[in-house]
Amino acid sequence: MLHDNRIRAGFIGAGGHALRNVYPTFPFAPVDLVAVCDRDEERAKSAARQFGATAHYTDHQKMLASEELDAVFIVTGYDDGRPTYPALAIDCMQSGCHAWIEKPPASSVAEIEQMQAVEKESGKFVLVGVKKAFFPAIRRLKEITLREEFGGLSSLALKYPQYIPAEDEKELKGRSAMVGFLDHIVHPGSIIDYVGGPLEHIYYERNHAGAGVVSLMFKSGAVGALHLASGVSSTSPLERVEAVGRGENVIVENGVRLTYYRKGSRGPGGYGKATDFIGDDAHGPILWEPEWSLGQLYNKGIFLLGYAFEVIEFAECVLENRPPERGSLESARRIMQLFEAFTHPPGQVIPIAP
Repeated sequence: MLHDNRIRAGFIGAGGHALRNVYPTFPFAPVDLVAVCDRDEERAKSAARQFGATAHYTDHQKMLASEELDAVFIVTGYDDGRPTYPALAIDCMQSGCHAWIEKPPASSVAEIEQMQAVEKESGKFVLVGVKKAFFPAIRRLKEITLREEFGGLSSLALKYPQYIPAEDEKELKGRSAMVGFLDHIVHPGSIIDYVGGPLEHIYYERNHAGAGVVSLMFKSGAVGALHLASGVSSTSPLERVEAVGRGENVIVENGVRLTYYRKGSRGPGGYGKATDFIGDDAHGPILWEPEWSLGQLYNKGIFLLGYAFEVIEFAECVLENRPPERGSLESARRIMQLFEAFTHPPGQVIPIAP
């Protein structure tokens, strides 16, 4: 795809995830990749050659000082159990660049707030790659919940296969016990925040196998349930989301199959008298799912999984000099509040600070 205006971008990180899922989005976004940085020079050089950058570096500070960049993409992972994004994003903003960072964005709410302070000081912004909030099916689910006929969000239910560390694991291993949980809770957390908004409090229970159920109370008055289904088969669909309004509900299964149940009834006659379970077409359910026969962009993983939409949104925000809404640091702060709630023992109401 050709774009008249493109952002001049650098990239920190040339590992497997970046090469599979983030770099390949650039042909579909208004992004001109100028330089690549990785501590491994061969990886930096290879990624630069493969994706069209003219320069490569092993030191991100040298890249920031040497290149005229509008923005930097960062996909770097962990160091000693902590995501490396806060310090790198701060360096980029202080050098005059906007930053796109992969999830999880930080290891604590405090680190998010440090980045927010630099956002305010520098006038630059960060977009966090919370891909679930950019899934086409989740975006449509959110849009449906905002329709007048839906009647407002009443409840939200999610299923996601995640193990909850036990209290003795937390004591024994410290921060490292929560790394796997941190890495994955961002996924359902981003949907919870995107669709439901800020939380008032949560309550969770955990069983001996590490599975759990979480009760959610939203500030809007809606309620929610998160089923952390540790133990499911790897051959089964991983997730399910259902939003309920007033007389309507919408379900996303396996990230791609959306069913919208509109107001209506199952045929004439009323309870005890209906002879046909099929109602009229005007009120029947609407089902959307991909077809897999055509070479459409929507059948590419980078579109189905939201990566392309994250990058396109970020680049457009940079071009228009407007901060993002989806994937903002404020949204990330709320997701990290959800994560930190699980550092408390189960079986208690855990308030979420404003």
